[in-house]
Amino acid sequence: MMLLSIVVLASCQPNQKEVTENSTENPLLSEWNTPFGVPPFDQIKNEHYTPAYMAALKENKAEIDAIVNSSETPTFENTIVAFELSGATLTKVASVFSAVNSANTNDEIDAIASEMAPILSAHYDDINLNKGLFKKVEAVYNTADKSTLSGEQNKLLEDTYKSFVRSGVALEGEKEERLRAINARLAVLADSFGKNVLAETNAYDMHITNKEDLGNLSSSLVALASDEAKARGHENGWSITVQRPSINPFLQSSPNKERRQEIFDAYAMRGDNDNANDNKEIIQEMVMLRTEKANLLGYETHANLVLENNMAKNPEAVFGFMDQLWTPVLDMAKAERKAMSDFMKKEGVEGAFTGSDWRHYVEKVRKERYDFDEDEMRPYFEFNAVKNGAFELATKLFGLTFKELKDIPKWHEDQQVFEVLEADGSHLGVIYMDFFARSSKRGGAWMNELRAQSNVNGNYVTPIVTNNFNFPRPTETEPSLLSFSDAETMFHEFGHGLHGLFSNVTYETQSGTNVPRDFVEFPSQVMENWMSEPEVLKLYAKHYQTGEVIPDALIKKMNDANSFNQGFVNVEYMAAAYLDMYYHTIKDMEPRDARVFEKEQMDKLGLIEEIVPRYRSGYFNHIFSDPVGYSSGYYSYKWSEVLDADAFQAFKEAGSIFDPATAKKYRHMLAQGGSKEGMELYVEFRGSEPEIDPLLVKLGIKK
Repeated sequence: MMLLSIVVLASCQPNQKEVTENSTENPLLSEWNTPFGVPPFDQIKNEHYTPAYMAALKENKAEIDAIVNSSETPTFENTIVAFELSGATLTKVASVFSAVNSANTNDEIDAIASEMAPILSAHYDDINLNKGLFKKVEAVYNTADKSTLSGEQNKLLEDTYKSFVRSGVALEGEKEERLRAINARLAVLADSFGKNVLAETNAYDMHITNKEDLGNLSSSLVALASDEAKARGHENGWSITVQRPSINPFLQSSPNKERRQEIFDAYAMRGDNDNANDNKEIIQEMVMLRTEKANLLGYETHANLVLENNMAKNPEAVFGFMDQLWTPVLDMAKAERKAMSDFMKKEGVEGAFTGSDWRHYVEKVRKERYDFDEDEMRPYFEFNAVKNGAFELATKLFGLTFKELKDIPKWHEDQQVFEVLEADGSHLGVIYMDFFARSSKRGGAWMNELRAQSNVNGNYVTPIVTNNFNFPRPTETEPSLLSFSDAETMFHEFGHGLHGLFSNVTYETQSGTNVPRDFVEFPSQVMENWMSEPEVLKLYAKHYQTGEVIPDALIKKMNDANSFNQGFVNVEYMAAAYLDMYYHTIKDMEPRDARVFEKEQMDKLGLIEEIVPRYRSGYFNHIFSDPVGYSSGYYSYKWSEVLDADAFQAFKEAGSIFDPATAKKYRHMLAQGGSKEGMELYVEFRGSEPEIDPLLVKLGIKK
């Protein structure tokens, strides 16, 4: 939970009219005569993006002007629906560019992103701060007969009106100009932040010439490290990078304490090295600008502004929720630290137990206590098998089937593309899956939409979604073998994909994953519950060489072993969630050094020094590589765990984790997207608000 990138502007349906005389020469501006209307990636070139953007911006401005200048009395159809449908071409262009920029960028695309960031910011401000447009919207809001509108329509009207208010349409003069300047600057800073993280990540290379330093690294990962070394110009040896598929197995396997510390520090200090890619000044400015913007809009803090639209509603609710969990999981982490420190001393290793030792000794303690080695799992988690397991789960629950589309445009040869079919064989949508790490792709995993579902005026538009990962690449001798955590990520992002595919609403801005931030992670995390169930594991976890189904004994060992280190997993995550909230509940405009601020806040929280936040400030893409992104929202993953644990319990109460009636109700909930409030949808599914007890049991806090 990459790290979810969604373009939500207006309608994403292909726009059939030409926006320039040369539109037919620009594939981004013409009708896509491709299978299922997918983007013609094989025809789109870098030089097409800027002209397409500029033409689309011009068209969108004309659409807005037409609404504002209309002499007709404002109605729901001629104002709210017209606004909803405006910007179709712009959404079309932006969806493609955003997908490629995040997953297969290059210097030219980077330059276009930098060029377009302030232009797009100004354009959206021109719309959001358009008082003539707001006057029309407000007229409909105040005069429309709500009883004649459907639930979807009333929600669209409410959301449209509030979005203008929250965007600052009431501001005048210097305040409006200042807001525009803030928005433009935030767009530029966010773009720079993400580029700095990618540059830092790609630049690091720990070249190893002593094979003993690799320890018991699996043969597939050794081969991958060898390939990486060659790609970086080394004649021999192995290159370990700070990409998670490289660094985490090395930290687990390497017996060399100094080399572990070296790469651990490199990972943790990304964006904080006082070099050209340093992000501290960017963070300082972004936090101050976000606070100033919130104040301009009448909110005490940035978090108050953001959370108003979330299920949590305010910072107090977020802190109250996290505080219930923090002390128990921190105590668990401290107990884990002692067990590992004792083990290290027993081995006769000198020096203090540090954060760089944690992953190494987790595996040793697990081996001693449970006779379990995580590498035992990898042969059962070949990436295609895991993908097929996710597909088979969707078949058993929802009757879906997946047909690979071989001859279809892609943005990279690594991609696999599938048509998704209903049980009756009808078309549901298309999913792109991009599996492997590369220098042109940002870190993490995420889902986004190339085309969102809608159904306005009988024009049913089917969704096209993407799943993006950073798994280890196959070598000449072995396929890509995943860790258990990687397999979880596959199911997680597939859950987001299903959320987008299941959408069945009228308006695009309410479709799929266009829901509150602390609801959006719920459908993805539910899937993690299924993937580790023995019934589901046996569907797909098969040895890549022998075809042997994963043995019951290994499943039991894995489940027993996974109970150890839950303190670390939750503390690492929650420290980042707290850090996000600490930044965005700042009330003053004082400049703060990010490194100093982070340390102060983590000390206040009581974070033990052997654990660093999952995302430290310098590389916290979730909250800083977008003008808003997940800022004041990183807590959502844990908040959603309350929902997912309670929802999965509904299947267990029904007597089967594949219960068809419960699956039907669950799908119906997801299909409604943002057409209702998140809690209203959940109560319709479950019959009551979620209980926290299933999560507490899952975390080992409550028996």
